[in-house]
Amino acid sequence: MPREIVNIQVGQAGNQVGENFWNMLLLEHGLDQSGIYHGNDPQQLERVATYFTEVDSDSATKYVPRSVQIDLEDGVCNRIRSGPTGNLFRPDTFITGDTGAGNNWAKGFYTEGAELVDGITETIRKQTEACEALQGFQIIQSLGGGTGAGLGSLLLSKLREEYPDRMLSTFSILPSPKVSETIVEPYNALLSVHQLVENSDLTICIDNEALYDITTRTLKLKSPSFDDLNALVSQVMCGVSTSLRFPGQLNGDLRKLALNLIPFPRLHFLCPSYAPFSDPKAQSFHRTSVPDLTSALFDRRNLLVACDPRYGRYLTAATIFRGKVSSREHSAVGLIKPDSLPLYRWIPDNVSVTLCSVPPVGQKQAATCLANTTAIQEVFKRSLSQFSAMYKRGAFLHWYTGEGMDTMEFSEAESNTQDLIAEYQQYQEASVDVEDVEDDEQEHDVASTVGSQ
Repeated sequence: MPREIVNIQVGQAGNQVGENFWNMLLLEHGLDQSGIYHGNDPQQLERVATYFTEVDSDSATKYVPRSVQIDLEDGVCNRIRSGPTGNLFRPDTFITGDTGAGNNWAKGFYTEGAELVDGITETIRKQTEACEALQGFQIIQSLGGGTGAGLGSLLLSKLREEYPDRMLSTFSILPSPKVSETIVEPYNALLSVHQLVENSDLTICIDNEALYDITTRTLKLKSPSFDDLNALVSQVMCGVSTSLRFPGQLNGDLRKLALNLIPFPRLHFLCPSYAPFSDPKAQSFHRTSVPDLTSALFDRRNLLVACDPRYGRYLTAATIFRGKVSSREHSAVGLIKPDSLPLYRWIPDNVSVTLCSVPPVGQKQAATCLANTTAIQEVFKRSLSQFSAMYKRGAFLHWYTGEGMDTMEFSEAESNTQDLIAEYQQYQEASVDVEDVEDDEQEHDVASTVGSQ
């Protein structure tokens, strides 16, 4: 029986990424842009109900996305409605405001967003009641703007109240100075991280800076557009959801993924990586074997978060391989050893492997990795330093307090992020101490054995 997921895309970036994601899902499941099946592989429909609701129309069976599209201005949603996939979504799942959030987190969370939130939760409730076994929700949002960050955070807290026993996962796009639209992004991002720490079960972080680097350095695009960046995000989202959408050697769901990846409840921010990323012109010259994919997954150049894992420690990692992988090649995945990766020794078998025989469209083999690494604190430190520099001087605060926010919320968000960074640092340093002690004990045991002989 399928375990259903309800997709919620919030704000301009959330809806643009979501549109790309649904286009890729249609291709992978053999559906056309109206949701009618034209494929020839039975695996495509076996677990299609994870993201799609089956509807019997007059002519043929139609598959409708289980998704809600939300924005505080109607521009992007109107474009999706009038675009090629306009007939795919249910008309009542588009919820838009008139005024927009103006890149202001407080507008999304307290004023404009709060006016819409009852209608949104009612639409989500209708979607969940039609499910047989709802496993959870996935929210696509950007943390830099007003709607994705503010209204996205408000929705997260409402879902946590109403569905306390269901998984809440988010794909959160963090802001970056290289791809920045607004000066108050650090405020919006840290106020959102404050909510994500408390309410999310699984947050897959995607960093605009890393996306920008991949498109310019690997894909050789001189001035990448947001469409180019969004295409990378949707590739990773399809990779992450592979084990939920196709039968594999191990049946996966969001709860199993979270259980294997999150050793401590607050440290649920994951770094995704994908392989192969290659220049389309050079694709035919590249070989993709499982050892190549494995080493690429743990290479910082394929990481979608701008941090360097060599300066941190991997708490856990989950790898998902797609395509034909022989048992001989599968053993190559086991070559991921603590010697080559900064892994913790006190968490046994902390790199899990999932295999799926269905490759992505247009590729023979691909792999995705979700890593829980202490190196992600770099991203939070970057936003925190920008946040603190502005907050210390009280810059731009009147735009937030004018919407009914208290300045204490900024202090709380700042201290919560500092605590989160300290927690990551604590486990990073603890691992070094534990391993030094273990090494000393082993050396002592060897020395005493030699002495006794």
